[in-house]
Amino acid sequence: MSISTGGGDNGKTSLWSGERVSKDDLRVEAYGTIDELSSFLGEAKHYVKSYKVKNIINIIQNDLFKVAGELASKNRDFLYKINAEDVEKITQYVKFFEKRINLKGFVLTGNTIESAKLDICRTIVRRAERRIVSLSKKDNISENLLKYINRLSDLLFVMARYEEYLIDKIEYKEW
Repeated sequence: MSISTGGGDNGKTSLWSGERVSKDDLRVEAYGTIDELSSFLGEAKHYVKSYKVKNIINIIQNDLFKVAGELASKNRDFLYKINAEDVEKITQYVKFFEKRINLKGFVLTGNTIESAKLDICRTIVRRAERRIVSLSKKDNISENLLKYINRLSDLLFVMARYEEYLIDKIEYKEW
């Protein structure tokens, strides 16, 4: 089977659950932004110094298949949904990094190439979250998926700061 089918030539695409929708549908916008995030995380993985951060990026990328699959399913349940355990896992990672870096104010982002790559990913997550919230006003989106995406931006923020912390490059906003 070819990856190029021509089925989208008229501006429509198929959801995982089979429905044909416009390529600018809120669902397509939401899971497309998740796809973009995964691509940028793949790039960030080549820059980060910490093996812990690199391993977590791999876990996130695997989770994003569940996020995208759930978003690409409209009238049929996706089997591998984000669950409460996924949300808790991300929350625990956030706490792990917070304990180590002990932030004490507003931070100027992107002080290393590694942290800058993660900060770009964080802003893409925030955009994805806005798309998902818009979608949730019209279609049912699981509470766990919404929580996961919200926590994920927090995690990417603290992982970026951890990369800076490792080489004493956290810079605080001066008032």
